[in-house]
Amino acid sequence: MNAELEFEQYRGRLFSIAYRMLGSVADAEDILQETFIRWMQASRDDIRSAKAFLVTIITRLCINQLQSARVQREEYVGQWLPEPFIIDEDHDPGSLSIAFLVLLERLNPIERAVFLLREVFDYEYAEIAAAVGQSEANCRQILRRARQHVRAERPRFQANEEEHDALL
Repeated sequence: MNAELEFEQYRGRLFSIAYRMLGSVADAEDILQETFIRWMQASRDDIRSAKAFLVTIITRLCINQLQSARVQREEYVGQWLPEPFIIDEDHDPGSLSIAFLVLLERLNPIERAVFLLREVFDYEYAEIAAAVGQSEANCRQILRRARQHVRAERPRFQANEEEHDALL
């Protein structure tokens, strides 16, 4: 199969993963483009599963983006809210609400990736472990902690009151 056609076969799923992890259409599209570039440059001889390869690449790129974005967002005093994703009538039935995306903000990048891949996309632990570069047992533990953080009603990351007041 042609590499471009093979990528197009998974484009919707890849965009969904990126958008749900990043909460921004523009960021998701940027990551999707970077994934496409890496896909086109990859040697097909080393790839056993196009889907697994693409999900791994986009997940790791999103994690990297979130880790650098978190540092940038720490300077912002207000609450981060994901931009709404407007879709047409034949939308993805698994689409997430803004409220759920805000809940995901309680998770660190690795927790968010594991949580989304397991809870939303129903990936097996072996696939998740390969995508995030952790062991299966570690992914189970990460998911358990992520579920606890999502259920918690308190903010995950507490701001120092003195630093908060100084910023105001």
